[in-house]
Amino acid sequence: MAHPVMTVLEARIAPEQWAAFEQAYRGGQLPPQMLQAFLVRDAADRTIWRAVSIWRSREALDEYRRSVETPAGILFFRSVGAEPTLSVFEVIDHQMTPAS
Repeated sequence: MAHPVMTVLEARIAPEQWAAFEQAYRGGQLPPQMLQAFLVRDAADRTIWRAVSIWRSREALDEYRRSVETPAGILFFRSVGAEPTLSVFEVIDHQMTPAS
């Protein structure tokens, strides 16, 4: 069974761009290859933002990348003048608190 994959896009975003960045991110739609997406900001250095995405598998991520010229996540960062770095991780295990 293929492991899910997590991608992390990270960049510094100027404070005057935060509202525009959040609005652009919220307006996006997840591709079918993606399971979840999170927009997070560093608690210590609030200019560092990350877009964390969970993909069904590495194959699903690769399929998405082939289907677009530039991935949407990169475009979100570029829309506010930031060039993100990308990290890709295999998700080995995932746990959640059971619903009450």
